[in-house]
Amino acid sequence: MNWLDLIGWAGSALLVWSLLQSRILRLRALNLVGCLVLIGYNFAIGVWPGVGLNVVLAVINIWYLRGMLATRHDEQTYQVVQVGVDDQFLAHTLQVHAVDIAQFNPGFRWDPDAPQRSAFLVVRADEVVGVVLSHAEADGVAQIDLDYVTRRFRDFTPGEFVYRRSSLFTDRGFHRVVSPPGMVAPYYHRLGFRPEGGSYVLDLPAPPLAGSS
Repeated sequence: MNWLDLIGWAGSALLVWSLLQSRILRLRALNLVGCLVLIGYNFAIGVWPGVGLNVVLAVINIWYLRGMLATRHDEQTYQVVQVGVDDQFLAHTLQVHAVDIAQFNPGFRWDPDAPQRSAFLVVRADEVVGVVLSHAEADGVAQIDLDYVTRRFRDFTPGEFVYRRSSLFTDRGFHRVVSPPGMVAPYYHRLGFRPEGGSYVLDLPAPPLAGSS
């Protein structure tokens, strides 16, 4: 086996590996790289149907990647929906993703009967991509109990629509948001949170006064 064959096998392996990814952005990116490798390999050995096939697949991947990256911060693509803390669909979502939730939030415990709780779902069309649960503490602090993103959308940051592009907390009188303690692989530094102790803190802007311009 020569070095050219090794490149061909590597490209094929990368394509197969890409299809095993649960994260949709990573799947498309790895698949694109595999296609580009195989375009070069098939071109070198003169297999033109292979070149054509992988060119088409590469264009498809680029098209979808462009759309994903263009809408990852789009408020029209992702909406935040408040639900009741005892909502049955929320309970179903937490149950379906319980194992994954425990992996990234090992200390998470949710008591819907506790006072001053709030629950939000981040959705894309009819698909749930994230869950944010919180409760109120003293001095206008919103303590996040759970900030979970489903595997398909873990390369994105849907939490930004809860924390930075909505008034969900400020309208309720909160001036500070504190991330869940002990969360694995937190992403809050990308949203303007600052580290404080074992958590991240976001100071919220004061809501505008009524009648102000």
